[in-house]
Amino acid sequence: MTDVRLHTLIQWLKGLEPSWQLDLSSLVPASADASFRRYFRIDSKNPKFATLIVMDAPPQHEPLDAFIEVDLLLSKAGVNVPEILEKNITEGFLLLNDLGNKTYLAQLNDETADALYKDATHALVLIQLASKPNVLPNYDEALLQHELDLFPEWYLKKHLHIELSSQQEAQLKKAFEYIIENNLAQAKVYVHRDYHSRNLMLTTNNTPGVIDFQDAVYGPITYDASSLWRDAYIAWPEERVIDWVIKFWEEGRKLGLPMPNDFGQFYRDFEWMGLQRHLKVLGIFARLFHRDGKDAYLKDIPLVLEYAIATANRYIELKPLARLLESTRQQQNG
Repeated sequence: MTDVRLHTLIQWLKGLEPSWQLDLSSLVPASADASFRRYFRIDSKNPKFATLIVMDAPPQHEPLDAFIEVDLLLSKAGVNVPEILEKNITEGFLLLNDLGNKTYLAQLNDETADALYKDATHALVLIQLASKPNVLPNYDEALLQHELDLFPEWYLKKHLHIELSSQQEAQLKKAFEYIIENNLAQAKVYVHRDYHSRNLMLTTNNTPGVIDFQDAVYGPITYDASSLWRDAYIAWPEERVIDWVIKFWEEGRKLGLPMPNDFGQFYRDFEWMGLQRHLKVLGIFARLFHRDGKDAYLKDIPLVLEYAIATANRYIELKPLARLLESTRQQQNG
């Protein structure tokens, strides 16, 4: 099958070849993500850049405006994000500097975790300190609800073929209300929305490099922390997670972020926000498989489900949700 977009992309790069000293024959896939976007790496003889990244974002699916806006916001905040060197908004192409290929996920282990998470915490605090209302879309009740609805629609019904009884539907609706109520009561900051080990890069300077931020919103202060330490791709003992969250809370408060004075309250918010995310992610991973034919995320479902069950079991209001999740685990394993 002819890759029409790739042909168009190469034509665009030909026009940039002289100014960036590109070697067009070196163009190779760098990565793809869970959306329609894909990335290529290309060699350059430019003295500043040995390699560059080319983003291909089909405009009808992935308009570049949000990526460009958030990139500039985060760069201004002192965060290490890709520098936009060239753009073709009409066709959906960007030329970016290369933050390398060392993801946090590949570098994290028992010995490196404290130092890597310390850097990630500092970058997260910088993002949150830059926050202003009415700049990014609001992470409002409608969006939180829409995300939670992915869980029954795609994970329960489509993936596990579970039809809920009217009592279970009522219990799930009530659990969603409790979760959203907590989420909306939290202080609001800029939220990356996918701040985890696959989107943080170990870089030579100003680590981490931060990528995949185009869906950023203005919302709950614990969201990115829950993405980071209740990561769908890597798990840590609870005592280490608590220690890292304490350090984030301490640094944030010291620099003036609107965090509760009581750490217990902050950790509860962190857990409830994480639960909203886990339920959403279960729906998304199922949808990626059934709708988009991407099966790579199915192997990550058990960890996300374990997080959700553990959290729901810790709070009396969420016990019915915990029971429902436990029954899906049996079906998932069966």
